[in-house]
Amino acid sequence: MDMKGASALIVGGAGGFGAATTRRLAQAGAQVVIADMAEEKGAALARELGGGARFCKTDVLSEGSVSAAVAVAAGLGPLRAAVVVHGGPAAGARIIGRDGKRYPFSTFRRTVDIFLNGTFNVLSIAAEAMAANDPLADNQRGVVITTASIAGFEGQAGQSDYSAAKGGVIGLTLTAARDLAPLGIRVMCIAPGTFLTPAFGDADPAEIQAQWGPGVPNPKRMGDPDEYARLATHIVENDFLNGTTIRIDGAQRFGIK
Repeated sequence: MDMKGASALIVGGAGGFGAATTRRLAQAGAQVVIADMAEEKGAALARELGGGARFCKTDVLSEGSVSAAVAVAAGLGPLRAAVVVHGGPAAGARIIGRDGKRYPFSTFRRTVDIFLNGTFNVLSIAAEAMAANDPLADNQRGVVITTASIAGFEGQAGQSDYSAAKGGVIGLTLTAARDLAPLGIRVMCIAPGTFLTPAFGDADPAEIQAQWGPGVPNPKRMGDPDEYARLATHIVENDFLNGTTIRIDGAQRFGIK
């Protein structure tokens, strides 16, 4: 799918994966909409890219908020690509801790809401807009790329809420692709391993690499967000990629921990 003259919506576009993907899709000729809650970072990225780049403050759990961002994108050109790569909090705790107490159900529900329900919200609203596009070659109207995690396959101890949510995103992929196939809309999912993103905060990158890099079989380092972005861009461009989840993890498999 050629993105020249079309628009792309990147939800979580101000974050590590999102900003890298936004830059790549802009380089591919797309008019990009950076949808995120981080106003300062999102607006700065839009200024950096110039041209057709726009920032929209977007809450993935609000249908109105997501619809507004989709409308901005559609106003720049037919919405052909939507990448769902937003972050959020997770429990980071065992179901029953060392103190014998469980973590709250509200925490589990919040994580599933943000990562799974928020993903479905964006996917469905973006797909509805794509369905109105004129078809390209092979009846293609658009593609939605969601983001899971290798924790959705083999979550570590303390990741029950996050693993369940990301496993749900993985499970959604094929069914959504089948649902949307008659409309010429593809659905793909990327499951990253351990990447060096702003999620690690202000910690020294060298120290983070020293801690996490050795756990990756090959190459022996953490992933770079641009490697995610390059994969996302390839998915957009390759019409025969549909209905599956691609792991990008250097052959890493999470242990128990």
